[in-house]
Amino acid sequence: MPYIVNVGLILTACISFYKLLLEKETFYRLNRYVLLLCLLIAFTLPLIPVPQQLSLRKTETPAVHITNQPVVANVTNDKSISANNAVTSPINNQTSIAASNNTFSWQRLLLWATWLYWFGVIIFAFNFIIQGVVLLYRAYTLPVITDGKFRIVEMTGDKAPCSFANNIFINPEKYDWDTYNQILMHEKIHIEQKHTLDILFAELVLILQWFNPFAWLYRKEVENNLEFLTDDRLVQQEQVEKKSYQLNLLKVSAPHFPLSLTTNYNQSLLKKRIVMMNTKRSSVHTAWKYFFLVPLLVVAASLLNEPVAKAQTANVADNRNSTSNHEHNNDIRTEGYWFATIKTDKISFHFTNDENDHESYNSSEFALSDFPNLPKGTNGDFKLIRDAGTMQFNGKFDGNQGMGRYKFVADKSFGDFISAQGMGKPDDEDLMTFFFVNVTRDYAQMLKAEGYGNIDKDNLIAMAALKIDKPFIASIKENGYKDISPDQLISFKALGIDGNYIKEIKSAGYTNISTDELVSFKAQGIDKAYLAKLPKAKDNGGKMSADNVVSLKALNVDENFANGFKALGYSDIDPDDLVSMKAVGVTPDYVKQFQALGYKDISPDDLVSMKAQSITPEFIKQYEAVGYKNIPVDKLISLKALNVEPSYISSFKNNGYTNISLDDAVSMKSQNITPDFIKSFGDIGYKNISLDDVVALKAVGVTPDWIKDMKSKGFNYNQVDKYITLKSIQ
Repeated sequence: MPYIVNVGLILTACISFYKLLLEKETFYRLNRYVLLLCLLIAFTLPLIPVPQQLSLRKTETPAVHITNQPVVANVTNDKSISANNAVTSPINNQTSIAASNNTFSWQRLLLWATWLYWFGVIIFAFNFIIQGVVLLYRAYTLPVITDGKFRIVEMTGDKAPCSFANNIFINPEKYDWDTYNQILMHEKIHIEQKHTLDILFAELVLILQWFNPFAWLYRKEVENNLEFLTDDRLVQQEQVEKKSYQLNLLKVSAPHFPLSLTTNYNQSLLKKRIVMMNTKRSSVHTAWKYFFLVPLLVVAASLLNEPVAKAQTANVADNRNSTSNHEHNNDIRTEGYWFATIKTDKISFHFTNDENDHESYNSSEFALSDFPNLPKGTNGDFKLIRDAGTMQFNGKFDGNQGMGRYKFVADKSFGDFISAQGMGKPDDEDLMTFFFVNVTRDYAQMLKAEGYGNIDKDNLIAMAALKIDKPFIASIKENGYKDISPDQLISFKALGIDGNYIKEIKSAGYTNISTDELVSFKAQGIDKAYLAKLPKAKDNGGKMSADNVVSLKALNVDENFANGFKALGYSDIDPDDLVSMKAVGVTPDYVKQFQALGYKDISPDDLVSMKAQSITPEFIKQYEAVGYKNIPVDKLISLKALNVEPSYISSFKNNGYTNISLDDAVSMKSQNITPDFIKSFGDIGYKNISLDDVVALKAVGVTPDWIKDMKSKGFNYNQVDKYITLKSIQ
């Protein structure tokens, strides 16, 4: 169950990232890969242990280090620890039984939740199988028209068209010819690009994450992006007029939706599809957003995954549990065993519930002066009193090492005091934590006087552990953050953001910087000296936005990087362009290679596109070797994006097409046209077909077999363009 929950949390983080940053970008194909990759990562990332130093699964209070070391759940009676009871103490049977019953109740609740989860998995898996059976039954029992690799299944009734695998389900009687033809073209793109696999993958994820509302949202976004991708591909074809296509979409209306395993005309999505078709194309310089998915996943792994060392400890604990009759849990305990080491003027205590286990479930360091009467050589009692309660010790020290038993006696009146301040009702374990971080009455009253009277226990512990005091709070408020929250204060203190740092940043021109931006600045090590070296922005008084500053720092964009481009003529380069160029690896040396070939004025956007497509001088030289000189940059990008190699063009030249333009090559490659495709028409008598007609033949789906079929029906033409027209109006 923890694994399933962690998968759900990663899915939630990924879809939130997608919705916030990527959903409105028109990089539909890239979004498709990102969505699929995130699904795969969500199920594999929780299985990977992270190094202990990278793990964020730690207690928020530095003074108390709580690990997953299991402890014995036996609770001793309330008698004081005596010298005669240094190693063992009587067990209060009634308390032990009550604790056992409480543990059993939680275990039973977890067991019920587990059974409920698997019951849901079975139900949704059964639904998945039923849908698959229904689709296959329809595909092979209803009338079918075979169009190459596509199977057009003719349906009846008021159902929206859809596709599954290589089957297109449609009622041809519902639509006029133009609408019918565009629906088929749309669904054929779904089939050619194997969109069914995306839907099946998302549906399988839903089976395992049926309880997670974000998994349902993820499934919806996968389908939405596939529709955007298909629409974009379709409207780029010359024979499709965008406005006509959008009007035809509105005609495809049906009250009964198809099965969810299909790519289909979801009516609730039609308006959004039309909006996206008319949206301005995303600029390549926004591609840097995608790179921030990596740190998001790293943070998720650090928060959720087991640390390597911790995982090993858990394995040891599992082995111990298998041979023990005792109940175990991971909670802090108010009594057990202590082990201590004196270090100069400090005593480091480690607390555990196992006499033979020196690995502590928590530890704390106290001043040696707090213990004036430590027992040396023989067992003795000593104690430490704080507002939250009294820690009673029994044991002895030999030299600088000591061990024995401890018992924490909570001060109930202090718990009542904390509750009266609006800071929750602490139990004995909470009070013990308060003891370790030394939460006092004065400290709680100070926080209340500063406006933090209703914080929860966790925040109170963290603030005390980090020693957030009145001067620190005042230094933050005096610098303009009057309503700073406890969580923000904790972040500030943990990162070392104080009044001096805020003044430093504001003096650099960032007078209205938010708390979140300050945290980002400090986390990235941004200071006044770094800000002074940044290139000037084109607007906003020459000052970069805080987001751009963080992006530049995260990608290690420094003054030398910007100056390298200035030396090449890029004197007024925008920070956004610098971020994009650094993100994809555009360097001054990369630019120099193209300038040596005569490309003097490549824009930053084009440089980013070229690098993203891995365009090199060698790629250009290959085309120059076969006669293509001075190729425009946008043409280079199109050639590389479609993987058009000189050898591809040569294969057509060898078949008589000697005057192939690069535009022709791009058009043919986009339609996956090969010399064999042209030769197949020559075999039935159509020689010397123009390249424009070759592209049109492929685009509308005219094949030699189809021509033969049309000839058998009386459509006998000498020119292939007649068949192109005939296929278009069918």
